Amino acid sequence: MTTFLLIRHATNSMVGKSLAGWTPNVHLNEEGQGQAKRLAERLGQLPISAIYSSPLERAVETAEPLAQARNLEVQILRGVGEIDFGEWTGRTIKELAETPTWGNIQRFPSGTRIPGGETLREMQYRVVGALEELRIQQPKGLIAVFAHADVIKAMVAHYLGVHLDLFQRIVISPASVSIISVNDNGPHVLRVNDTGEVPAFEEPKPAAEANAADQEITPETERPVG
Repeated sequence: MTTFLLIRHATNSMVGKSLAGWTPNVHLNEEGQGQAKRLAERLGQLPISAIYSSPLERAVETAEPLAQARNLEVQILRGVGEIDFGEWTGRTIKELAETPTWGNIQRFPSGTRIPGGETLREMQYRVVGALEELRIQQPKGLIAVFAHADVIKAMVAHYLGVHLDLFQRIVISPASVSIISVNDNGPHVLRVNDTGEVPAFEEPKPAAEANAADQEITPETERPVG
């Protein structure tokens, strides 16, 4: 049985604001560096046999503290790189939310092509294929894979048997860990979006106050896809 630790890169200045995609030289900010360090402390005692990362700097930089703690090399795996955002690369979420394609990709991601880029279906095929190749190469072991939000959502959806058009129901936070074990009998999803912290929940607001606050809430269709 191969067990994958699927780890989203830690935060950077573009998270939640713009689509970094394959933009080079997007590095972790100070908060992200702290997240990567705490992640290494959480996972440093696990019997990890190999560490793989997307080629993008933000993923590699998240992997490095864990690799140093375990005395392992960070191996670059292009197959788990970010979705190709094509003409959307570098553009802001607010700007893209005004385009018809943005709404379509929220409702029908499996069949909507990002202008000049990939469909999420193509991305899912690519990233799951990369994991399956690792499983063939290493049929036993605990493997850490550092990747990106939509990439990990697509992996988790595949192994859960959830249609890709519902994958936005899965939340993958910066520096979170999702765990999947796979053998010839099938997959087991053991954990999703574990950040090592209990999430904070706000107290419900009075109706009048909640209605006023709704005027400032970003619509669901403006949620980042990555």
